[in-house]
Amino acid sequence: MTSNNDNIIDIKKESEHPESERLCMTRRNFLLMGAGTIVLSTMPGIVAAVKLIAKDYPRQEIISLKDLKKDQPIDFLYPPNNPSSSFFIVKLDEEAGGGVGPNNDIVSFSNLCSHMGGPLNGTYKASHKAIGPCPLHLTTFDLTRHGMVISGHATESLPQARLEISEGHIYAVGVTGLIYGQHDNLA
Repeated sequence: MTSNNDNIIDIKKESEHPESERLCMTRRNFLLMGAGTIVLSTMPGIVAAVKLIAKDYPRQEIISLKDLKKDQPIDFLYPPNNPSSSFFIVKLDEEAGGGVGPNNDIVSFSNLCSHMGGPLNGTYKASHKAIGPCPLHLTTFDLTRHGMVISGHATESLPQARLEISEGHIYAVGVTGLIYGQHDNLA
């Protein structure tokens, strides 16, 4: 008669085996490999999408730095040769995302709501550093945080003009975000 001990297979817990001796993949490794594969396979698409978000335009002088007053928005047309694309520039006197100047507090945004193109001219709220509400669906945007939505129906931030300062003058050099009414921000 054989002993029952001869037929016993030495079964150890998974954690007691070195990873190189395991016969199958753990759930954790499976998930990590799957997520890594998805990220790597979509990387070219992500890079292409990021390139579409920002559009460079010819450099356009907007205003002299000394002429820009705190909390007094100034309207201007941008991009060049596009009369339907109104933007505003404002000195917030508070650091802002995408801001330029000594205190990174000068920003510029589209005057058209990103939801349905409602006019935002004249709706700047200095005490909140916000613009809105849009007269169509009451969307309000935070100008210190790249024009992100505070409240309302819009799901996209306001398009922000990229600014540069040179020799005391402020220039617009491009737009980040899709300008309402344009399919690709081409002037």
